[in-house]
Formats: sequence, structure tokens, C-alpha cells
Amino acid sequence: METALLAGRPSRPVFYLTWALRIVLGLAFILFALMKLSGREAMVAEFDAVGLGQWFRYFTAALELIAGIAVLIPSVSVFGAILMLVVDLGALLAQVTVLHIDWVHTVVIAALIALLIFLQRGALARFKSRRRQRG
Repeated sequence: METALLAGRPSRPVFYLTWALRIVLGLAFILFALMKLSGREAMVAEFDAVGLGQWFRYFTAALELIAGIAVLIPSVSVFGAILMLVVDLGALLAQVTVLHIDWVHTVVIAALIALLIFLQRGALARFKSRRRQRG
């Protein structure tokens, strides 16, 4: 009988950790998107301070919403996590260079997203393999 590891399936703890991260991060990014889309004063003020206009708040919210939903769908979860990391790194850049506000939470979120991507690295390998086979 083949072990789960040899079959390419994660162990139970890794499986549950991956799903816990998917759920927590997915719901968090959906919440972040809803906060931006609702027009909360703090969000409007932050995006005014960034200086790119309110269209960028809607654009960021759309990316967060797409990433938050995608990370909950196993077949595209790793791509949702990569999109989350890109958005999070953009937020870190804005917080450090323009907004000058606390950025530690952004680094913690980035670390959790990076862990999720690492745990799903097999999905990236399978995607690359399929692309190579197609030519």
C-alpha cells in the first residue's frame, strides 16, 4: 500500500493546516475587500493619502475579492494565494513609503500567505508539468 506522501497527497496535519489557512486568509481578504467597497471613511482616507485616486481602492478591493474566493477553491487556491501575496506586498510598500503606518500586521499576513503557497507547491509543480506537456 502506497503512503499518502508517496502518492503526492499531504499528511492529515498538513491537509488541515492548508485548509485552515485557506479559510482564514480567504475570509480575511473577502472582509478586506468589503471594507474597501463599503466606502468606510478610513479606507477612503487611506487611498486618498496614497494619491492614486479612489479607482485604486475599487481595483484593490476587486483583487482582494478575487484572491479571497480563489484561495477557497482547491483547484486554483495556490494562484489565489499568489495574488494575495502580490496585493499584500503592495499594501506593505504603501504603508512603509507613503502612509507611514504600522506595517507589522502586513508582514505577518505575508508570512501566512507564503506558508500557504509553500504548502501548495505541489499544485504549482503539477501546473508547470501540464504546461510542458502541452508544448
